[in-house]
Amino acid sequence: MKFRITCALLSMLAVACKPPRMETFEKNRDIPRQEWLTAYQPSFEVELAPEDTAFYYNIYVNVRHTDAYPYNNLWLLIRTLTPGDSTAGVRRVELPLADTYGKWLGNGLDDIFEHRIPIQQNALLSKPGLYRFSFEQNMRQDPLPYVMSVGLRVEKAAPRK
Repeated sequence: MKFRITCALLSMLAVACKPPRMETFEKNRDIPRQEWLTAYQPSFEVELAPEDTAFYYNIYVNVRHTDAYPYNNLWLLIRTLTPGDSTAGVRRVELPLADTYGKWLGNGLDDIFEHRIPIQQNALLSKPGLYRFSFEQNMRQDPLPYVMSVGLRVEKAAPRK
């Protein structure tokens, strides 16, 4: 009887010690003094286990700004370093923050607006290991005022076939 209880406890302990599989990663970084300098490039690290590579992922950029933000969009340089690579890939993306009439597209509360903007749907993250993403604001104004925070969200979309 004691042997069965010990085996059951050890089995539960072994299952409990496994690292959780990545379903969603989300992290936001505050912009110092709400003035985003091009030199400030927030970075994010996402760790994928081998079994996580059997899925597609949706990737989003989170942006939080005040109503005083002077533009209807935000241009970013997104650098991505994949496991085993020594050089990051760079991609320039436009994030729409307002419609053509100047109405903010995100969710707002008082004078603060939050956006979750898709930058890649059904992304293939095929290598296990550490993925590093960094964001550089790529607007003409430096520093870029009234940006409160920026972040990354990576969520599991569907199994690969």
